[in-house]
Amino acid sequence: MTQPLVRINVHEHTGTIILNRPERRNALSRELMRSLVEAIGDLHLERRVRAVVLTGAGSAFCAGMDLDEMHATTKMDDPRAQWHEDSVQYLDLLESMLRFPKPLIAAVNGPAVAGGAGLALACDIVLAANNAQFGFPEARRGIVAGLVAPLLVFRIGAGHAARLLLTGGLIDAQEAFRIGVFHRLVDADHLWPQATDTAAECAHCAPEALSLTKRMLNETIGEQLSTMLVAGAAVSATSRTTEAAAEGLAAFLEKRPPKWP
Repeated sequence: MTQPLVRINVHEHTGTIILNRPERRNALSRELMRSLVEAIGDLHLERRVRAVVLTGAGSAFCAGMDLDEMHATTKMDDPRAQWHEDSVQYLDLLESMLRFPKPLIAAVNGPAVAGGAGLALACDIVLAANNAQFGFPEARRGIVAGLVAPLLVFRIGAGHAARLLLTGGLIDAQEAFRIGVFHRLVDADHLWPQATDTAAECAHCAPEALSLTKRMLNETIGEQLSTMLVAGAAVSATSRTTEAAAEGLAAFLEKRPPKWP
């Protein structure tokens, strides 16, 4: 029997969403993103759930977008409509997380890269294993991390964001903690208990107060965030239509250095 791309568990007041493509390092295929939005909606309606933990199966949290799907799109005669659709789908996913009225806790159990790093940033609280990694290698693949860039600036500021986005390198868990991406580091064996303990702490709070607090943070203090995410989606989609994107993705999949046009 085929395993679901997203697994949902509920225990007492805690819901858990597990990205379940361990053989692909939980890369965000279009189908997985649809399943993740559905899971978020299901737990929105589950009244006994007061906080949700998001994590990945296997050794990675999320490796970002499914590069096989992206490379296939570059081979289309006119891929612009698909690039636009893909950017809008990821935008909708991030916005569903930001609008989710209950605390979202990321349990980063391994690399959180590119679009996967964006999932961590869309969560309210981020716990990470000591062996986790974080970063945005998009520029090294000829594309722009347009959608996650506003969210990254919103969380940690423009200076740190510029360094991460313009170098395209990954940072280790200790550096991600130092600059405020990760809120707490724990041993890998303790990540799950710590995440559920954090969810239990949130469950002691009044649900309505938590919902209003999230709205205040993401819609009032971050009043321009939604606009910037939409603009970032357009930049991301445009970057994927370039020759650099086609070469960068091909080089990555072929495990060779890119030859930039």
